[in-house]
Amino acid sequence: MSTTSRQPTLRPGTARGRRASGIRTGEAASGWLFTAPMLILLGLFLVIPVLMALWVSFSDWSGRGSPFSGGVNFVGLKNYSALLSGGGLAEQDFGTSLKNNAWYVVLVVPLQTALALVLAVLVNRQILRGRGFFRTAFYFPSVTSSVAITVLWLFLFNSTGAVNKLLSYVGLDGPNWFNDPNGIFHFGVATGPGLLTGHTALGVSWWDWLGGPSVAMFAFVLLAIFTTSGTFMLLFIAALQNLGGEITEAAMMDGANGWQRFWRVTLPQLRPTLFTVLTLGLIGCWQVFDQIYTGTRGAPGKTTLTPAYLSYQAAFNNQQWGQGAAIAFLLFVIIVVLTLLQRWILAERAVSRRRMRLYQVPPPTGAGPGATVVAATPTRRD
Repeated sequence: MSTTSRQPTLRPGTARGRRASGIRTGEAASGWLFTAPMLILLGLFLVIPVLMALWVSFSDWSGRGSPFSGGVNFVGLKNYSALLSGGGLAEQDFGTSLKNNAWYVVLVVPLQTALALVLAVLVNRQILRGRGFFRTAFYFPSVTSSVAITVLWLFLFNSTGAVNKLLSYVGLDGPNWFNDPNGIFHFGVATGPGLLTGHTALGVSWWDWLGGPSVAMFAFVLLAIFTTSGTFMLLFIAALQNLGGEITEAAMMDGANGWQRFWRVTLPQLRPTLFTVLTLGLIGCWQVFDQIYTGTRGAPGKTTLTPAYLSYQAAFNNQQWGQGAAIAFLLFVIIVVLTLLQRWILAERAVSRRRMRLYQVPPPTGAGPGATVVAATPTRRD
């Protein structure tokens, strides 16, 4: 015979209830006290500046004095309309920067993710000797200063640099990388068809939108892949080491080859890490600034211009602080929307009825009509 002890219920009106309530109140006060310094710092150096920049994007502040002084006027959506539908140089520059950065994201994010995953799988194998050395070597470019490695890239991709020298050994004549404004998908064609050149979006013709990044921007694409794949490799290694081997062993017993085990077993289990890597890569690619500022500053022909650098150029060089702040908030909206879209695409969904039938086996002999036996039912993980 066993007895179960019950804890007495603490009523608010009793002495013990008041004592427990006081303890909880003291714990809450202690928590706020310990987090107060960080909250104050975040408020002073993050929240308040962001709100001030939001106000600047709706004003005609010239950069002199306080943005809240009486001489600063509220202009509404004027700065945003100049960028999105103004029809002038501001709209054309913003459209050009979006085109350049969009192609940069399209090329960098999938390539750096795939390379990071391949490197993680290779250096995570138990039979590989010197795994620590290879992990360090692959990660080293990620901890190198972006300014230093951009300067190195300028030397390597010079017209007489090491890259063109290597290409010459295989009979290829390398381009003048950082001085070539031609789109890599134009294939040397200078003028496109009238259907594409006669229509524009944000001041940029369809021909230029579809031409891909310039040769100069493609060099920055290679730079981003080289410097960021090592960081994401570490994330994939940590995820791979946390995977259980039971499912892989079961797949091997079922006769699955190496590619089938990776595609059907390993990769689905890496979905959370894959989402993290893609999200961080997406945000980082839309915020590219250091390499552009150190390398080309938008040249040649504004084919390496990005929204982040355009925001800096409009505010600090042209003293158009309202447009600079507006570009920054438009970039923020783009990043949020694409992140939510990516989250929706990678979200796990319920298994369809058609696929559920694959997990059902015929009922045993003597079972009632319509009876089925579910061998293994996949569940949805939130």
